[in-house]
Amino acid sequence: MNFDTRNIRNVVLLGHSGSGKTTLAEAMLFEGKAISRRGKVEDQSTVSDYTDLEHERGNSIFGTLLHVLWKDSKINIVDTPGSDDFVGEVISSLKVADTGVVALNARSGVEVGTELIWEYIEKFKTPALFAINHIDHEKADFDTTLEQARQRFGNHVIPVQYPLNPGAGFNKIVDALRMVMYVFPEGGGKPDKQPIPASEQERAMEMHNALVEAAAENDEGLMERFFEQGTLSEEELTEGLRIAIAHQQIFPVFCCSALQDMGSGRIMGFINDVCPSPADRPAAELEGGGTLACDSKDSATVFVFKTVSEPRVGNLSYFKVYSGVLHSGDELVNVENRSAERFGQIYLANGKDREGVNALMAGDIGVTVKLKNTHTNNTLNIKGVDRKIDPIHFPTPRIDVGVHQPNKNDMEKLMKALHTIAEEDPTLIIEQSKALKQTLLYGQGQLHLDLIKHRIEMVYGVSMEYVRPRIPYRETITRVANTMYRHKKQTGGAGQFAEVHMRIEPYHEGMPAPTDLSVKNVEVDELPWGGKLVYQWCIVGGTIDARFSNAIKKGIMQKMEEGPLTGSSCQDIRVSIFDGKMHPVDSNDMAFMVASVQAFRQAFAEAAPQLLEPIHDVEILCSDEVMGDVMGDLQTRRAIIMGMDSDGHYQKILARVPLAELYLYSSSLRSFTQGRAKFTRAFAEYAQVPGDIQQRLIEAHKAETEHEA
Repeated sequence: MNFDTRNIRNVVLLGHSGSGKTTLAEAMLFEGKAISRRGKVEDQSTVSDYTDLEHERGNSIFGTLLHVLWKDSKINIVDTPGSDDFVGEVISSLKVADTGVVALNARSGVEVGTELIWEYIEKFKTPALFAINHIDHEKADFDTTLEQARQRFGNHVIPVQYPLNPGAGFNKIVDALRMVMYVFPEGGGKPDKQPIPASEQERAMEMHNALVEAAAENDEGLMERFFEQGTLSEEELTEGLRIAIAHQQIFPVFCCSALQDMGSGRIMGFINDVCPSPADRPAAELEGGGTLACDSKDSATVFVFKTVSEPRVGNLSYFKVYSGVLHSGDELVNVENRSAERFGQIYLANGKDREGVNALMAGDIGVTVKLKNTHTNNTLNIKGVDRKIDPIHFPTPRIDVGVHQPNKNDMEKLMKALHTIAEEDPTLIIEQSKALKQTLLYGQGQLHLDLIKHRIEMVYGVSMEYVRPRIPYRETITRVANTMYRHKKQTGGAGQFAEVHMRIEPYHEGMPAPTDLSVKNVEVDELPWGGKLVYQWCIVGGTIDARFSNAIKKGIMQKMEEGPLTGSSCQDIRVSIFDGKMHPVDSNDMAFMVASVQAFRQAFAEAAPQLLEPIHDVEILCSDEVMGDVMGDLQTRRAIIMGMDSDGHYQKILARVPLAELYLYSSSLRSFTQGRAKFTRAFAEYAQVPGDIQQRLIEAHKAETEHEA
């Protein structure tokens, strides 16, 4: 059965770990009769969270696609992880969703993880509603949670319902939109509709009027009727709310106990009746400008938002049809690489279960298998159409580790497995650093990287270890030094001879040319690792033939790539070659390369060398009660506090921290704040390493090179 675009709802479940998203998804499937009994997370029987990894951990790790039929509509649901270590799953799901359902835990209130999610809701301009869950918990506090949501997310957060008896005996919800009270039987399910008690009429009517005003604000005709009649009909109210939600001018708040299946059916009804279809959302942005409306009458355009490698199946590609109709057997062209891909079979998904369909209309979400050259963020079009959906922009990594393979024979197998996982997970970045002589993994947090390791070992059968990543220090100088080096070697027959006189000095933009040297030629090189080398040829009288200039420069570059202090790359140095000697027979390129390497090494040691370290801008968002702990910890990491500010009811700390002090910071921060803080980091600059640390690093490098020798 194919659903028209206007009868499709694409919903993403969002929220902090422990807010009950997976249980809510289970209740929604049950309410829509997609399943006959509700599974439980602790029993490992839910439709979502079906992988072995999720069963082991007891919570969501991957975004899971589900669907359910409701009245005349099809509701696609994506259940997402709550940990910000897996934010990539959240972002890719938000990309294709038309409504976000943000689950809040009534006993914990608005937690830091929800802040991150809200940033992306605002970025994608996604309509959203709140579901305050766990109302049946003995410590549930609906009013406090609602107030926190209003403080953090603004006055557009407006309650539709409230629980009449929260806590252990919860079974009654007052609905201010329909002005009715729902009374649930023991064990949940379909409620009885009863009149709102007289004692609650005033509160319910106040909430009802707030909803009516929010609905009327967006339509002059509705506003006039509201002023004339003092209220709106149910149809008028629904239409006004639909417009308000679509423009993020209202974020309705519902309450529920997903575990008891109390309130989930009402949320489903609201999604069906009021929340936008793909056709109601703004046209999708195209890369390079322009937009694409969600229209089934247009040519087919498909966007792959998630890729999963499944044993015995291969790559599963999760996609959204942005325009046109996709039929089973259609051949589309990948804009990225111009390869043709045949959609031999297309499926609807409920977790690991998939059912084949003949076609999907614009706005719908589905799965296919065995696309050979297509990955996450790729757009495919019917032949002759050339348009590309603006890709998902994933966040930069917050943590990095070095990779060690105990068995060198398995290194190729390990790298293949890592690249397979990286294709599925764009927030994982692999770098084989030539400068650091290390394979590095960059991820969103320690949990993220730990689970990558677990998958590598359990799924691919390859052992791996994480080690401390080497720091990309830089070496430079702080004063001028002149030196010379003569290379002379006689081996019988032709020998080697070269003498190089060299000046090195710290380089900065706009520095004047030397007054005591005659500069014949200047070469300015932007170094691959950052900074510059300025190479000046100042030979007068032909003491060294100009044909040896390139060999001398090559020797300097060779030594700059692995600097004299710690083997780190050198930067921002001006080198002047001002004198030397050569031999008519024994001088050659190799001799001058050797001489320049040694001359540079000697001059560097005499020029007050300085080690530089990468400094990162770190932004931490935390609750008031852990701010002191965060500040104290930063002081132990040589951090410089750049500023503090409040962000809603959270505190924001801005600091500059040496990269060397950020190793395992993600897990440390989570540990001492009990998860009530999050952070982002970005490279800021290189700065001088303190003298005692510099000496320690030099000695460690010396010991390492002596050991290797």
